[in-house]
Amino acid sequence: MFYLTPQHSHIKIKEETKNFRLKGWERMKTDTKTYQMYIDGEFTDAASKETSQVINPATEEVISEVPKATIEDVRRAIDAAERAQKSWEKCPSSERAKYLTAIAQEIRRNADALARVISEEVGKTLELSTTEVHFTADYIDYMAGWARRYEGEIVPSDRPKENIFVYKAPIGVIAGILPWNFPFFLIARKAAPALITGNTIVIKPSGESPNNALEFAKIIDKIGLPKGVINIVTGSGSTLGDELSRNPKVGMVSLTGSYSAGAAVMRAAADNITKVSLELGGKAPTIVMDDADIDLAVKSVVESRVINTGQVCNCTERVYVQESVADVFISKIVKAMQDVKFGDPLAEEGLDMGPLVSKSALESVDQMVKRAVEGGAKVLTGGKPAGRDKGYYYEPTVLVNVDNTMEIMREEIFGPVLPIATFKTLDEAIELANDCQYGLTSAIFTSNVDTMMRASNELKFGETYVNRESFEAIQGFHAGWRKSGVGGADGKHGLEEYLQTHVVYVQYK
Repeated sequence: MFYLTPQHSHIKIKEETKNFRLKGWERMKTDTKTYQMYIDGEFTDAASKETSQVINPATEEVISEVPKATIEDVRRAIDAAERAQKSWEKCPSSERAKYLTAIAQEIRRNADALARVISEEVGKTLELSTTEVHFTADYIDYMAGWARRYEGEIVPSDRPKENIFVYKAPIGVIAGILPWNFPFFLIARKAAPALITGNTIVIKPSGESPNNALEFAKIIDKIGLPKGVINIVTGSGSTLGDELSRNPKVGMVSLTGSYSAGAAVMRAAADNITKVSLELGGKAPTIVMDDADIDLAVKSVVESRVINTGQVCNCTERVYVQESVADVFISKIVKAMQDVKFGDPLAEEGLDMGPLVSKSALESVDQMVKRAVEGGAKVLTGGKPAGRDKGYYYEPTVLVNVDNTMEIMREEIFGPVLPIATFKTLDEAIELANDCQYGLTSAIFTSNVDTMMRASNELKFGETYVNRESFEAIQGFHAGWRKSGVGGADGKHGLEEYLQTHVVYVQYK
């Protein structure tokens, strides 16, 4: 779900973020903030006046209180978006693009503070949070660039003196339901293509990470985005998500989350035949052939497994390594995982990862590893919570003696845990990789062109990465097969998710 670019290199980001710790962040971090939602161009409390608390997963401190929206609040946001959409659609796309560009510029002006907010509520490294902020701005700029480029068609008619016009029209009100792992970027991934194509949107951030979305609300308010075009509500995912999915005024629901959440959205949307676009879980396989650059494979797999503490749906979740190079590969992987440095992102420098997002996430990962060990898996390094006084930290972990019958190889781990199995032939590796209910991403490391092409054609996943890390590009198309979702995001095809066709038959004399 995320990617790095040359202009946002790891080294550069470290230089930019080092100054945060020199500007009094240690003194400030215990302050509890109070936020309001953003509905119809106004900051507002929940109708119930109830709030919920947001916890810093690195310190277990309460860092903010946010409104706990009711169904009444969500309906108010949907109504505001519906009213705003009528005039927003009539605004030329080039004018809509100017608003997006202004948002991107303001994000960059506030990059340091926004990155700090993300690290504080999610627990990711400050370097990665800073990358997320800058790339969010880049993504918004990219989508703004489509203003004069998305288009309809003129289709030949079977009748004389008739033209058939295929218009591309906005859907209307979009509901964007966000996860917590890349919360700020996902605002852009859903809102930017929606807005540039003439839709309006109601965004519901995760209850684990609402602060960054409410900081984003301050940005859109500052740049003067017309009221109702973007609305942000916070609260219970099941309550608010259900209303967003089944409300007849919503034209499309775009959710990034778990399979169970996606299934619930589809059921709720079914009554109104509301369009859904779902990016759900993954169980990404990585195949390492005996002719691979082993050092490159090790580096890429470890980065893929520990980025955001393993809480990324498209990164390596299971590895299949050819038997003849298994010992070398595994020994290097173990060493690399042992060298991973983790800690509090806002108090320690040079980190590779932070804590897991919550206590329940920590318990889930720990129980999954314990069940794997009970089933015969062997822990080569890690295998338990880190044992710090505060925070939800789990040791970088490598497991062997695993196979495709085990839960650890079939269900999403969402933590810094890497199970490794072996294979003899490419046929066997492809069969093992495809033996999965999910189909988001996959990867292979090989120097053989024939092997690359076979894998590219035979791996049953929405994306396949060859000899590189598992991060997608803005101009690609991020979409899952099977239980990993329907629809997709990014590039031209992602933009078109937010459009519907209107065919006009014009008969003339």
